[in-house]
Amino acid sequence: MAAKQKAVAAPGYGDSSGQSPGDSSGRYFEHFTVGDVFKHRPGRTITETDNTWFTLLTMNTHPLHFDAAYAAESEFGKPLVNSCLTLSMVVGMSVSDLSRNAVANLGWDKIKLTAPVFVGDTIYAESEVLAKRESRSRANQGIVTVLTTGRKADGSAFMNFERTFLVPERGKV
Repeated sequence: MAAKQKAVAAPGYGDSSGQSPGDSSGRYFEHFTVGDVFKHRPGRTITETDNTWFTLLTMNTHPLHFDAAYAAESEFGKPLVNSCLTLSMVVGMSVSDLSRNAVANLGWDKIKLTAPVFVGDTIYAESEVLAKRESRSRANQGIVTVLTTGRKADGSAFMNFERTFLVPERGKV
């Protein structure tokens, strides 16, 4: 972590956002500072049911996600967790810290899948604020961009991406 970064706790967990303890109403535009790092908790241990249901629900028919015999013959030796599931979980973990008050998600960019995830892995996420600016087209709202990293319990990264969202200023929803 670079020297300029500071870790920021979730709302209500002793953070420095100006919110009162126990306030879980989310952050507003002025609560974000470039360089802040949010460690999103709790994590989530991925189950076989999670992976199978998500894979079938999204009509992803690649057998590497749900056919153990097929996956055993692959370089991984076992089924992989669907990467769209891990992306969804990592984004979901960040909502209470970043976008509970968001007006809209504006985009996910530069999604990189850097390591496989397997059933039984526990995943966590963290986000660093890369940029923020006032919206040019929407009064009293701002645009925030973060770099979010998904990590396994051992700290190794398996995914990262940039996410941009529109969030109102406090009291101007």
